[in-house]
Amino acid sequence: MAYGSFGVSSKALVFCRPCYGSIRDLPFSLRTSTIGHCGCVRAIAAPRNVVKPRKEESRDFSGARRSNKDKSMPWKKLDADEFGIQRSMIPDSTRMVLNKLKKKGFQVYLVGGCVRDLILDRIPKDFDVITTAELKEVRKVFPRCQIVGRRFPICHVYVDDIIIEVSSFSTSARTGKAPSKNLRKPAGCDERDYIRWKNCLQRDFTVNGLMFDLSENVVYDYIGGVEDIRNSKVRTVSAAKLSFVEDTARILRAIRIAARLGFSLTKDVAISVKELSSSLLRLDPSRIRMEINYMLAYGSAEASLRLLWRFGLMEILLPIQASYLVSQGFRRRDGRSNMLLSLFRNLDRLVAPDRPCNEFLWIGILAFHKALVDQPRDPTVVASFCLAIYSEVSLSEAIAIARSNSKQHNSHFQELSGHEKDSADSESKLSQQVIKLAESIRSAARKLNDRDYIANAMSKYPQAPGSDMVFLSRPMLERVEKMFGSVRRKRNQETEDVPSLERRINYKSLALGDFHETRRVFARIVFDTIYPPT
Repeated sequence: MAYGSFGVSSKALVFCRPCYGSIRDLPFSLRTSTIGHCGCVRAIAAPRNVVKPRKEESRDFSGARRSNKDKSMPWKKLDADEFGIQRSMIPDSTRMVLNKLKKKGFQVYLVGGCVRDLILDRIPKDFDVITTAELKEVRKVFPRCQIVGRRFPICHVYVDDIIIEVSSFSTSARTGKAPSKNLRKPAGCDERDYIRWKNCLQRDFTVNGLMFDLSENVVYDYIGGVEDIRNSKVRTVSAAKLSFVEDTARILRAIRIAARLGFSLTKDVAISVKELSSSLLRLDPSRIRMEINYMLAYGSAEASLRLLWRFGLMEILLPIQASYLVSQGFRRRDGRSNMLLSLFRNLDRLVAPDRPCNEFLWIGILAFHKALVDQPRDPTVVASFCLAIYSEVSLSEAIAIARSNSKQHNSHFQELSGHEKDSADSESKLSQQVIKLAESIRSAARKLNDRDYIANAMSKYPQAPGSDMVFLSRPMLERVEKMFGSVRRKRNQETEDVPSLERRINYKSLALGDFHETRRVFARIVFDTIYPPT
């Protein structure tokens, strides 16, 4: 089973599950098309289309033929084997929760994005469970469980160090929006179908409105989610404009889903995203930060940034970066790349939905890039900086290693000064340049929290919407300053003699924002960007 891919020319390399994990741990510059312990690597022209469009007759849930005059949504009860869903694709912790609730006599399903991802043979970010049990009954079944949330309460079930979110049909019915009176209950609807149908109508997007019964090996589709998956479309369950007015954060979720899956927005969704973009300014900063983190930390950062730019959202959310794209002459549908997008493309190659990074890493990348935009640096200076924070060797050792590097830097980036003129300078002068780079990263991090600076970021472009949105907290940015805004001048006696580029990533530490692991991964990303593999 194909488990992951990396871009190679116009094709993709596909690896089995074990080899994908080992390859992802390597710096991109060390990967080759021959890597794969079991010989599983193969080049294909496009990712495997797990769910192909079919010219089949539409039928309602009861199996009856649907007439053209019938405007009710066709119900579908689909065999999970049709999509290649296997029990082994669901973690033991999630299966344990499902089985325990089932044994207690409750109906229980996987729901939402995880079902969508299983159908697409992708790695779900997490697995959400919904059950007919009341939340208090769920708490009785699992000793390590607590009810969280006031407006939309759910259960957090703790299995070892993993949290499984469990919601209740009854709670969703009380807190969610009731189905429109204009919607007719489809034919052949029994009580269980009716409960599931009502819940699916409360979902944000059709592709998130699927339920999977593991015990019966059945996928329930009440709102056309499978068809939209087949057509690679992001469609709201209700009218797009109404849906985004009800919950503005759905605008960002639409972008996130499209970026991660390579889907396109339906026409009404795309129009509503543009028309209601300014409503994002009313969202709570913590909600904005959460949604941006989902975009940038889980393996689809480059695609997310491109879509934010294409639909005019970057000027509102990330005006500093939007100003950079404008200065580069970047068009809305521009297929070219630049240093900012290349940095996040290399981040995407190291992380995934089941192996995310902490937000400190992508914030550090934003600050680093801003520092180079403000003051381009010599590639040798940047390489020395990366090596100094990668293994925390002394600055003089990092400079010596950087000088011995024979790789050619990417000469297309305007953020790099042209002829590596500083490489022949004295070690003392190079050290000063590296320290200045570290100081400029600290300064750039502070700008990400400076409301006045952000408000003026697009001042040269008066046609752009105004935004002074600050969603990164001062304490968070202070941590980023400490992580990436300093280098060690003297050797740490506990460090290795030479930094090992083959060191595996500790993804648990990376997700927790560990100081040293985050610095190492940051350095690898920057190095692979400045000195791309040939």
